[in-house]
Amino acid sequence: MEDKKQLEAYYGLPQEVKFCKKCVMSNQRPASTIEFKHTKDSKKTTMNFDEHGVCDACRTAEAKERIDWHKREEELLQLLDKHRSKDGSYDCLVPGSGGKDSAYQAHVLKYKYGMNPLTCTWPPILYTDYGYKNFHNWLDSGFDNISFNRNGKVMKLLTKLSIENLYHPFQTFILGQKNLAPKIAARYGIPLIFYGENEAEYGNPIADNATSLRDKSYYSYKNLDEIFLGGVSIRELREKYNVPLNDLLSFLPADATELEKSNVEIHYLGYYLKWTPQEVYYYAVENTGFKARPFRTQGTYSKYNSIDDKIDDLHYFTTYTKFGIGRATYDAAQEIRNSHITREEGVALVKRFDGEFPDRYFNEIMEYLDIDPDYFRNELADRFRSPHLWGKDEKGDWKLRHNVAGTGIED
Repeated sequence: MEDKKQLEAYYGLPQEVKFCKKCVMSNQRPASTIEFKHTKDSKKTTMNFDEHGVCDACRTAEAKERIDWHKREEELLQLLDKHRSKDGSYDCLVPGSGGKDSAYQAHVLKYKYGMNPLTCTWPPILYTDYGYKNFHNWLDSGFDNISFNRNGKVMKLLTKLSIENLYHPFQTFILGQKNLAPKIAARYGIPLIFYGENEAEYGNPIADNATSLRDKSYYSYKNLDEIFLGGVSIRELREKYNVPLNDLLSFLPADATELEKSNVEIHYLGYYLKWTPQEVYYYAVENTGFKARPFRTQGTYSKYNSIDDKIDDLHYFTTYTKFGIGRATYDAAQEIRNSHITREEGVALVKRFDGEFPDRYFNEIMEYLDIDPDYFRNELADRFRSPHLWGKDEKGDWKLRHNVAGTGIED
């Protein structure tokens, strides 16, 4: 019998593991995917379930069916008419790397609604060959682009620290991807930034159609000592790791004062247009030359989601380790909400693919970041397994205590 301390829940996760009655997501999914500080006891906001056991994201999907999308499109047209340039200068900014979502956003805005988008890219940590081709196919379909080539030495350091301190290979990419666009928009006087799906699609706190300056991270620049990158404070990065502040600026949010002066607005196109990932994929294939992966993505059953960075697959393996939620869970939950598969099919897919180790690019990533592969797979993984989620079976292998199929070691 394990004592109470051994069954501690890390990261502020709920002690009791529950699964949504409609999809396959559990209540262990953090509603915020960006971690600034590291502590296994840090408080996180997790996905909420209603009294019927249905998750936030499923309720949002149900609500989408009651939305008057014609009226929403009229709202979009009013917004675009207000800001559309008369001389062909850039009037909106679409951040992305040429994946299906950013390809769809830019193409629809330009070729359906007559806008003049500039695209911007925070490049992947390690491009896949097909991801790089999709990026160029995107631009060749008719778009100007600014790609920010950040300091490679600092990028490697912060990514390595993110893995060692947070078991989060993607933090540096997420921060750059989020923070680059507002800076470029302010610099070029572009009034609108369009992201794709609304945050609520995945169970995050519901985002308004225009976030503008309501995101508190834009005010963090005035409190640098409270910002952590890769689980390390700005002060420590400067003093211990000898990283000058100017080499960290690209990872930090834009200054709210600068955004206020430029009147930049941040909108979600998925608020105005009904967003269905599979339909977005088909649109991108037909109109921008987007191509799916030539093989199944490890850890799931799909081929076209988040495929431009070699470190993507590893990121989802770490979410499985930390939260018991792998890439197949994310994919299946979304497809269930869109009525493309049944919950029973989703459970079977999660059971088959969730937690599959992504070895295709693993050694290359470890060599690039100078991390010992065994250290990552064993010591680090064990350090970040929350005891309330994981236990060892009779063979001494780590197994989830509870899973959506009901075959966990304590189910």
